[in-house]
Amino acid sequence: MKVLLFFGLVAIALADNTRFEGEKVFRVKPVLDEHVTLIKDLAQSIEVDFWTPESAEQVTAGINVDIRVPAMYLDLVYTMLQQSEMEHEVLIEDVQGAVDGQADTGPSPRAHSYTKYNTWSVIESWINSIASSSANLVSTQSIGRTYEGRTMTLLKLGKKTSSQKPAIFLDCGIHAREWISPAFCQWFVNEALTTYGSDAQMTSLLDQMDVFVLPLFNVDGYHYTHTSNRMWRKTRSRNSGSSCVGTDPNRNFDAGWCTVGASRNPCSETYCGASPESEIEVKNVANFIRQNKSVIKAYLTIHSYSQLLLFPYSYTYNLSAHHNELMSIAEGASSALRSLYGTRYTSGPGAATIYLAAGGSDDWSYDLGVKYSFTFELRDTGRYGFLLPESQIKPTCEETMLAVKYIAAHVQKNLY
Repeated sequence: MKVLLFFGLVAIALADNTRFEGEKVFRVKPVLDEHVTLIKDLAQSIEVDFWTPESAEQVTAGINVDIRVPAMYLDLVYTMLQQSEMEHEVLIEDVQGAVDGQADTGPSPRAHSYTKYNTWSVIESWINSIASSSANLVSTQSIGRTYEGRTMTLLKLGKKTSSQKPAIFLDCGIHAREWISPAFCQWFVNEALTTYGSDAQMTSLLDQMDVFVLPLFNVDGYHYTHTSNRMWRKTRSRNSGSSCVGTDPNRNFDAGWCTVGASRNPCSETYCGASPESEIEVKNVANFIRQNKSVIKAYLTIHSYSQLLLFPYSYTYNLSAHHNELMSIAEGASSALRSLYGTRYTSGPGAATIYLAAGGSDDWSYDLGVKYSFTFELRDTGRYGFLLPESQIKPTCEETMLAVKYIAAHVQKNLY
């Protein structure tokens, strides 16, 4: 009976897990207005998953458009591409193969690993063990619970002092499927703690400043990508009047909310939510930053993919008041990153560099008064997209550390 019950549970678990057999990721290159219209019409008529840009509304002539196409629609898409003579290539021949291929360094151990994509339960245990093993430099606090009731734990790194110190806020995993992002936050914490005392810059940083690290912002969504659907992006909140689940947390901040590059349709991947901060996860983070805005001098948020280092604004083409300084920092940080493996990043304000998108966390923090607000889009540029193999975690994190340390050094020298 127990054996039958076990197989029954396995069957249920497997049945819940979305498979991507035969699906492909295309890169299409619209150069004419007709091409743009075709892509938008296609998105209306069949279910395609936009990888970049993040929705059909953001497609314009002259940009690369990466879309995941279900197997049943491949013939239709091939026909459309041939008839329109739109330039295109297949980036991923078999999405399920790429999903399975992420663990290219062997099966995942049950224990936490800095070079694996850890599940939420493993990350949660890691947070607890880091806090107890490095109590002289780390403290934790809950900033609230997620929609599904999981704790959002924030790590505070820094030498303990009696007075308040200026701080940097770093978050990872706003979008659930961008697995390399939370991997970086874990790497950053380990690097900070293991090099404190030996690396002069890290020692100085943690002596003089605190770093608040939110290892996982969208906990519910991330858990769902490990248990049910690897391609899930949004939160897991229910939307009244719709069977579609979730809101894009990076369209839910009160920064030009839902004016451009966001959707009011709950079924869209860029759904802006019922109102600004309608998502409890967004409200929890926004509340913490508001309550600590006198000490938070920099806000860094980690996404993937595209190899970009962006700063405000994304909700308008207007340049920020500190545009020249932010551009100089972004270019310096990109150069530091490139020095290790030659990985090239593009830097600039979000709207002009990629596309208009309202409701983002970096624009919101900047408008709140956090001058040094940056968004990283980590590796790669589309070969694997969101399905970056685990063998690339180490090099990606190593090079990103150089850029983050570059920004941190500038902030430390230019406190305001």
